[in-house]
Amino acid sequence: MQRVPAPRPPSLTRRMARGLLALFGWRVDIAWPPVPKCVIIVYPHTSNWDFVVGIVARYAIGFPVHWVGKDNLFRGWWGDVLRRWGGIPVNRRESTGFIGQLVAEFERRDWLWIAITPEGTRGRTEYWKSGFYHLALAADVPVGLAYIDFRRRVVGLTEYVRMTGDQDADLATIRAFYADKTACRPQNAGPIRFRDDAGVHAE
Repeated sequence: MQRVPAPRPPSLTRRMARGLLALFGWRVDIAWPPVPKCVIIVYPHTSNWDFVVGIVARYAIGFPVHWVGKDNLFRGWWGDVLRRWGGIPVNRRESTGFIGQLVAEFERRDWLWIAITPEGTRGRTEYWKSGFYHLALAADVPVGLAYIDFRRRVVGLTEYVRMTGDQDADLATIRAFYADKTACRPQNAGPIRFRDDAGVHAE
């Protein structure tokens, strides 16, 4: 039977990360995922500071979440660092595609919590990439709604929802949750919608 990884005892690294967040007025509000496998979306994503704050928060609570990156970022010694930080390289040139590779990762592992930024860019975009949505349906896992709120200085993950396949209803649920979350650069936070409903722009 698959089990949810239990939080580990506080370490020196965790205490240092917590202290760093507190120094700059940040706090973490994260509910441990209730299942061993899930997709976690992070919105809004408008600045490099999102990654910095997110990584520090990850260490502050010992949260073993993974994230996806292009395989060419994982070359050499830097690739080893990124893997230790939870990175999973994906070869988008493979015929299996982005979703196929990650579904295989879910099937291969006893547990996997994987974070994805559906905007796919720090600049403003008028559409979300629907990969996380099709991945959650294909792998039959819930979606965690994570955020980095720069107005309240909170890194949060408190809601987990199942996608139904009704995109309009599912996006309405997601849209309502993120309505009061403030980006580092609010002008770059685009609308929550997909370009298509067939996964053409799924990555």
